[in-house]
Amino acid sequence: MGEKILVVDDDPGVQRFLRHALENEGYQVLSAENGLAGLLRAQEERPDLTVLDVMLPGLDGLEVCHRLKADEATARGPVLMLSAKQCETDRDAGDRVGADKYLVKPIDLEGFLETVKEMLGAAVTA
Repeated sequence: MGEKILVVDDDPGVQRFLRHALENEGYQVLSAENGLAGLLRAQEERPDLTVLDVMLPGLDGLEVCHRLKADEATARGPVLMLSAKQCETDRDAGDRVGADKYLVKPIDLEGFLETVKEMLGAAVTA
């Protein structure tokens, strides 16, 4: 089976959309519906990539990213942040907590999949 990708998003429609797209590319997809569940799943499963929505119930995506990057066990795993907001302050906040990439919803599927491939390739060579 392909690389393991964790999708953390509280919108079931987004989760289904991303799961379908990623599985069609041969990736193994794990999911979580809130920040705490995503953090715990990432710590347990050690995915090759975490796709993380910024706006999540409980722990928001920025806090989850910060905790993942601060934990030696998960720090090397790349994080792709997704947000419905396109403002620079959100992108800067993502940079501050260690997000590797930041994409704005609605997601361009082709661009998303290309970003995933690039990030996984970079993680292998890092």
